[in-house]
Amino acid sequence: MGLKGFVEGGIASIVAGCSTHPLDLIKVRMQLQGEGPSAVQPLRPAMAFPTSAAHNIHLPPPPPPPPRVGPLSVGIRIIQQDGAAALFSGVSATVLRQTLYSTTRMGLYDILKKKWTDPKTNNMPLTRKIVAGLIAGGIGAAVGNPADVAMVRMQADGRLPVAQRRNYKSVVDAISQMTKNEGVTSLWRGSSLTVNRAMLVTASQLASYDQVKEMILEKGLMKDGLGTHVTASFAAGFVAAVASNPVDVIKTRVMNMKVEAGKAPPYSGALDCAMKTINAEGPMALYKGFIPTISRQGPFTVVLFVTLEQVRKLLKDF
Repeated sequence: MGLKGFVEGGIASIVAGCSTHPLDLIKVRMQLQGEGPSAVQPLRPAMAFPTSAAHNIHLPPPPPPPPRVGPLSVGIRIIQQDGAAALFSGVSATVLRQTLYSTTRMGLYDILKKKWTDPKTNNMPLTRKIVAGLIAGGIGAAVGNPADVAMVRMQADGRLPVAQRRNYKSVVDAISQMTKNEGVTSLWRGSSLTVNRAMLVTASQLASYDQVKEMILEKGLMKDGLGTHVTASFAAGFVAAVASNPVDVIKTRVMNMKVEAGKAPPYSGALDCAMKTINAEGPMALYKGFIPTISRQGPFTVVLFVTLEQVRKLLKDF
């Protein structure tokens, strides 16, 4: 019985992940906008990050960041530079990530939901839904992190100068090269961020989908069909995007940084990356790529839950 939830969730996640992959790629490129060469090369001179706060007061204001480019321009530029196929670079990593991460989180959430649903009312309190989402998301992310790092790098590769590109041939090549060149631990780089983000996304996405769907059905606003599924999943996508975007920006930057032998890494960790990003680009930098995040979370969540409901119908007799 428990295995069915994993199969249903896995199929729906892979369909949703592949169909919204170009939006995810644009989001990653936008999240890296404004990040100086420091993340790819050694750190900027110490002047950029003065050690004493008192020092800071008399510094001239930093030069304005380069103009931000919207998702459509980013997409068009990728197609012009590398062809339409470039929008799907890293799609093999997406498939592996959805197979590991989403299958685990959807299956675990399904198990916990069955365990914690009140048999009398056939409903599960919102707090329990959130806790179930946090647990399922955290475990799923830990399992899927290597594919996540590979995906971020493969998606970000096209924005690097040709000489600095990593040119991974596939997700397997990415994971084997990372293990060989940077050690096994590099596969779990940014894993605390991936786990935090996944806990936020899963809790906000799955809990709000179930909650909105129950509310629509209880109030008799719509019948249990496509309209209800689309409405509930759009609401869930919006909540998940707002909750997860800041962690997502930091995660993308930490995973994508180049660590050169004998040199200090550009970021010592998540908090360091957050502080440097805010110092250099302002607090709203944590919402970089929000438009593509919501443009992806919306359709991704809709495709995910609509596919999930259809797969459940197909497999209901198994």
